[in-house]
Amino acid sequence: MLLERQRAQLLVVDIQERLAPHIHEADAVVRNTGILLEAAATLGIPVTVSEQYVKGLGPTVAPLQSRIEGAAVFEKIHFSCAADPQIRRHLHRLDQEQGRDQIIICGIEAHICVLQTALGLVHGGHRVAVVQDAVGSRNPRNRDIAMARMIQNEIEAVTTEMVLFEWMEQAGTDEFRALSKLVK
Repeated sequence: MLLERQRAQLLVVDIQERLAPHIHEADAVVRNTGILLEAAATLGIPVTVSEQYVKGLGPTVAPLQSRIEGAAVFEKIHFSCAADPQIRRHLHRLDQEQGRDQIIICGIEAHICVLQTALGLVHGGHRVAVVQDAVGSRNPRNRDIAMARMIQNEIEAVTTEMVLFEWMEQAGTDEFRALSKLVK
């Protein structure tokens, strides 16, 4: 599947202040998620953010707070966003009303909330890609096994740069000049 900006929506899963410090290579996950959020804002791609049990895990991490302004933010207690009725309806509405049938996922933890979300969304008929360098787990082995399992279940594995350049489609535009700087 080639990612297309007019068909895309970005889902940021549970990158929260009390969980992120325990994630292997959390700085890279946060940095790459920030790049994806900036690209989505520049290109007009809708963003949905989930926060698991905010009372216990806190809100989305501070470095991403300003970048999720204007996003649809949902608190959840289900591990899977696809199992949460409000989030599922919201993602489905973006698909049905705006043709946003490609859901690009980043977040934590890869082997729990990200995995269950991706599997649930594919089962619900969505086209899903997971940004491998923008997901993490406490134990990197769990992340690796989760990614392998997602690939086995027809979920695309992509990187931040793949997403960026597929969304941009071509060089020489103002968008290209602004966004290509994010990955240099």
